[in-house]
Amino acid sequence: MSSRRSNQRRPARRPSNSTGFDGRSDRASRDGAYTRRDSFDPSAYGRFSDSSRTPSPRSTRDDDNPYTRRVSQAEYTQRRKRAKRKRIALVAVAVVLVLCLGGAGAAFAYYQTVSNNLHQGIDDDLARTLAAAEAAHPYEGGPFYMLLMGTDGSSDREASAEYAGDQFRSDSMMVTRIDPQGKKVALVSLHRDTLVDMGEYGQQKLNAAHSIGGASYTVETVSKLAGVPITHYAETNFDGFKDIVDALGGVEVDVPMTIDDEDAGGHVDEGLQTLNGDQALILCRARHAYDEFGDGDRYRAANQRLVLSAIAKKILTSDAATMVGSVQALSQYVTTDLEITDILSIAQSMRGLDPEKDIYTAMEPTTSAYINGGWYEYLDAKAWKTMMSRVDQGLPPTEEDEVDETSGTVLATTGSGEANEEKKSAPPSSNDKKSSTVVVKNGNGLAGAGAEAAEKLEARGYTVETGNADSFDYTQTIVIYERGDQATEAREIANAIGVGKAQQNTGEYVFDGDFLVVLGADW
Repeated sequence: MSSRRSNQRRPARRPSNSTGFDGRSDRASRDGAYTRRDSFDPSAYGRFSDSSRTPSPRSTRDDDNPYTRRVSQAEYTQRRKRAKRKRIALVAVAVVLVLCLGGAGAAFAYYQTVSNNLHQGIDDDLARTLAAAEAAHPYEGGPFYMLLMGTDGSSDREASAEYAGDQFRSDSMMVTRIDPQGKKVALVSLHRDTLVDMGEYGQQKLNAAHSIGGASYTVETVSKLAGVPITHYAETNFDGFKDIVDALGGVEVDVPMTIDDEDAGGHVDEGLQTLNGDQALILCRARHAYDEFGDGDRYRAANQRLVLSAIAKKILTSDAATMVGSVQALSQYVTTDLEITDILSIAQSMRGLDPEKDIYTAMEPTTSAYINGGWYEYLDAKAWKTMMSRVDQGLPPTEEDEVDETSGTVLATTGSGEANEEKKSAPPSSNDKKSSTVVVKNGNGLAGAGAEAAEKLEARGYTVETGNADSFDYTQTIVIYERGDQATEAREIANAIGVGKAQQNTGEYVFDGDFLVVLGADW
């Protein structure tokens, strides 16, 4: 299975009114921009009337009492197998708890505490929606679909006067197929700006579903969009995400490129490293670090999948006691309908999973459009149908791995392991000798700054010319390049000197050489 590099440039996106990890509202969607009113059929979204949802007294008795009707030998055997599976799972979990906690009483207290934590925030509407999906697609131990959501309900946003009383929108959404028996997971990110027909609410961006009807309506809308039954749900806000990573003692991630994004929270170095909670959150929030490449949401979603894979690896490679402790820590920051017995049973089944081979990742195929001052994503229906058909068959969402050539970001993985090979065979890294000419200008007035930067670049093989900038008022170091194919090397120059933001020349800077470095106050 081959891999492909993606160097397609999307329009740089920095909408002024978007909902993101930075907590900005999407006023274009909220004000009803690009809205169409249609008739609304509640049944299309999986809602049920009271009569269809509530069984009659007789049917309830029949379901509860196996002796009220005759059953075939095959059906009887199937029931016994199903009950046995549940008993085995419960016994296994009970044994783990007793061993880890030192007694049945402690295990019971643990179970109650963690269960209450996990289910806090699961309202009646969401519970009914998931129960209806589960009833239509009973779980038999095989694959199931879950919606993973990150919301912008952080403490900073709650304290903001601008968003006081606001119903938080979903910012990160992933349709997740989990196969405990096959030890496979597929993560498909959904673009928050995808234009969706929401019936009586008109044409809306997908992330508006959460502000319209909460998690329940989001599950219904996503299930309809993806064409798969979503029977489980998990949600975390951004404060919790940071704490989850710290509770696990950090996670090992190969960061594809250096992140300098004030809106995301700061700086993260490129390369393989153990990220703490703050660093992981910066990586998962960063959009504007990718403005020069195009659609920042697509790169951000890829990084979120990267971090989630690292979290899964950390948990699933731990021993039983650590796994139990991890679930307890997660329960403080994650809301889910799953019981602790379900989580531990699934985790035990998935032990041995290799994230590089057994976790498939991709993003919903869309095309971007800028309409009335806001960005919208239009679903490629044919490609989307093909993708979800593959996922439903247990295949990777895409036929090939996809690596963005300019940033090194892995946009899609098939479990072939070729995405990492593609990164290794990407353009020369900052450790290789270079032949380009770099003009270094001192823009901060610090004596010797230019000479010091020149020394670092000359050690990498660059020919360097130094001098003073037009002023000493530069606050940020910048690396200017002329052509789009120079973007990667410009970032490598920034990495070589330890600071700087790469940006393409718009005609503002005139210099002799391949690259221009202006040292700012951050040097």
